[in-house]
Amino acid sequence: MLGGLCMAFMASPSSIAQAQETTNADTPDTFELLDLFGEVFNRAREDYVEEVSDKELIEAAIEGMMSSLDPHSTYMNSESFEALQTHTKGEFGGLGIEVNMDESGLVKVVSPIDDTPAARAGIEAGDLISKLDGENVKGKTLNEAVEIMRGPVGAEIVLTIIREGVAEPFEVTLIRDKIQVQSVRSRVENNIGYIRITSFSGQTQSGLEKAIESIQDEAGDALLGYVLDLRNNPGGLLNQGVSVSDSFLEKGEIVSTRGRTPENIQRFQATPGDLTNGMPIVVLINGGSASAAEIVAGALQDQHRAILLGTQTFGKGSVQTITPLSRNGSAIKLTTQRFYTPSGKSIQQLGITPDITVERARVEVIEATPQRSEKDLTGSLKNEVEGAVATENVATDTAIEDYQLARALDLIRGIGLYRSQAAN
Repeated sequence: MLGGLCMAFMASPSSIAQAQETTNADTPDTFELLDLFGEVFNRAREDYVEEVSDKELIEAAIEGMMSSLDPHSTYMNSESFEALQTHTKGEFGGLGIEVNMDESGLVKVVSPIDDTPAARAGIEAGDLISKLDGENVKGKTLNEAVEIMRGPVGAEIVLTIIREGVAEPFEVTLIRDKIQVQSVRSRVENNIGYIRITSFSGQTQSGLEKAIESIQDEAGDALLGYVLDLRNNPGGLLNQGVSVSDSFLEKGEIVSTRGRTPENIQRFQATPGDLTNGMPIVVLINGGSASAAEIVAGALQDQHRAILLGTQTFGKGSVQTITPLSRNGSAIKLTTQRFYTPSGKSIQQLGITPDITVERARVEVIEATPQRSEKDLTGSLKNEVEGAVATENVATDTAIEDYQLARALDLIRGIGLYRSQAAN
C-alpha cells in the first residue's frame, strides 16, 4: 500500500493535476496527515513531562486507531496475542470474565464464565467495571484493563461494580485463578438432555458430540428432547458456531458473512446428519448470549429447528479477523464482516428475539382460599369405582433455582406428551 502511494506521489505533474481535480479539496492528503502524526509524535517524545519510549508512543497510537473503529477492533501486543491464542484453545489465566468497552469508557461484562472466580463472586452480564484495585478504568484501553485483570494466579483484585437497579457502586474482591474452560457440560434431567455451551473454543464441537452421545446412552428410548443452554455465552470462534449449528440441521443455510464490498459474501451451509435425529430442541438465550451463540440461535430459529426461550440476546453481529503482524509477535483483531441469519437479518445492535419470552424469576406460592368441590355437596353421587379416592393437589416446587430452565424442560415435556398422544 505504501509503495502504491509512493508511485502516485512520484507521478508526472500532469497526472498530479488531474488527480487534484478529482479529489475533494476538503480532504487532507494522506502524506500531510502522516506528517502531522510525525510532528505530534516528536513533540510528545521530546517535550512530555516524563520520558516515554518510542515503543509506548507508537503502540498507544496504534491502539487508539484500532479502538476508534468499533468496540471489537483492537491492537494486541505479543502478550495479549498469546493470551488470546491460549483462550481460544480453552485454557487461560485470570478471572473468567468476558468483557468489552462500554460507550461510557467503562469495562462492560458480556458474561462471566461458569465455575470461575467471576461467576462464583456473582458478577453478572451487563455489570460495568468502573475501577480496578481502586484505579479508574476510564482512560484505559480494553487491552490495558484486561491485562490488569489477568494478573498472577492467586493474587487478589478488587473490582468496583456499577449494576443496574443498585443505587451505589459496590466492590467485589476476586482471587485470580487458572481458568480451564470446559465449554460443554451436559446431563440428563427427567429424560431430557440438557447441554450447556459456555463459549465457542477449539474444543466445543468435540465436546458437543460427546455430550449428545452420553445423553443418548443414558436416556435411551425414553429421551424426550434437548435443552441447549446458550445463556451468558459470549461467543468465540466462528467455525465452531457454524459446526454446532450444523450438528442439529440436515440442510439449509446456517449464516452468511458480508464484508466491505458487495461481492465479498460467504455462505455457510448445513450438511446432512442431525446428531439428535430430529428430536425437539429448546434453546435458552439471554442478554449475555453474543456472537457465535447468536449465530447458532439464529440458524436454528430461522430453519425452524428449535424454539428459542428466554430474553433478547446481546446483538453482536460482526466478525473479527485476527491478523498476526510482522514484528514483535503482535497482531490486530479487525472487524472485517457482518454476519446475517439465514433469513437475511442482521442482528447487529438488535439481537435475536426469543420465540417465547421468559424473564428470570422466582417461584412463589400464593395461599389459595379454601374451595368446595362436588364431594363436599350434601347428597352428591358417589364415584362408581369402588375405593376411588380424589387426587390430592401436588404442591408447587418452590425450590426451582433456574426458572427459565424449568420452563424449557416443561416445554420439551409438553412436546413429548403431544407427540405420544398423537401417535396413539
